[in-house]
Amino acid sequence: MINPIWLNTFCTLADIGHFTQTAELLFMTQSGVSQHIKKLERQLDTALLIREGKSFSLTDAGIKLHQQGQDLLYAWEELTTAIKQDEPLVGTVRIASPGSIGLKIYPHLLKIQQQHTKLIIDHTFAPNSQIEQDLFDRKIDIGLVTELTKVPDLISNKIANESLVLITSKNHPSVTWRKLIQLGFIDHPDGAHHAQQLLSRNFDEFTHIKQFVHKGFSNQISLILEPVSRDLGFTVLPLHAVKAFHHQGQIKSHTLSNSVSESLFLCKNSRAFETQRSQYIQSVIADFI
Repeated sequence: MINPIWLNTFCTLADIGHFTQTAELLFMTQSGVSQHIKKLERQLDTALLIREGKSFSLTDAGIKLHQQGQDLLYAWEELTTAIKQDEPLVGTVRIASPGSIGLKIYPHLLKIQQQHTKLIIDHTFAPNSQIEQDLFDRKIDIGLVTELTKVPDLISNKIANESLVLITSKNHPSVTWRKLIQLGFIDHPDGAHHAQQLLSRNFDEFTHIKQFVHKGFSNQISLILEPVSRDLGFTVLPLHAVKAFHHQGQIKSHTLSNSVSESLFLCKNSRAFETQRSQYIQSVIADFI
């Protein structure tokens, strides 16, 4: 591989045509310039200059190296700039979150991207365990999770609370334990976890989600309330997911005696390099939520 420092000295000398002026421009000695040229010639095993007293001319190899070497130096400069680029509004930020909070923050992040078109938002909806694994593997920059992580190298900061809500169709203005048993449960990836949190605090009869007849399942956050709205069962979801449902008039959110909220944590890998754009998006999320 051609030494880029020697190549830069050679191309500068070829442009200027004078050893002393090249040395002054590069803050070198004239002998230093000569040494770089000789080292480059030895590395390439070919003569690059025809020396004529204090002047010189380029050999055919020198002409080719000057032409293509300038392109190489420019490409190296561009690559170095791209690698070192760390601006808060330039580049890609990779985020993952559970569905509910994602429904709230993703449209807001898209507004930020519209304002700053060099900033790119990659957002993935995923359960806590997948988010933690992707953070650990450095596949994403920021994770929003609803449980305090215990994964090594991951750090979490609590940024908000989100209420859990019991939802039925509009046909049920109130609910009792018997009514829930009759309706059956519409499940989702966090269904058992959410039901355990909310129902155990409000119904003495509750012990496990399997007490309810299984009436359906969806892993698409925007579709979980479709079967509920058609009176096929009830479910428990975070508030943001309920508010995002497009047929609000077809569902009923029930206020129970004991309200329950789950914590929302912003999670990142302590060993990963944290860019300014990642820090900026973290502040945007924290302020918005």
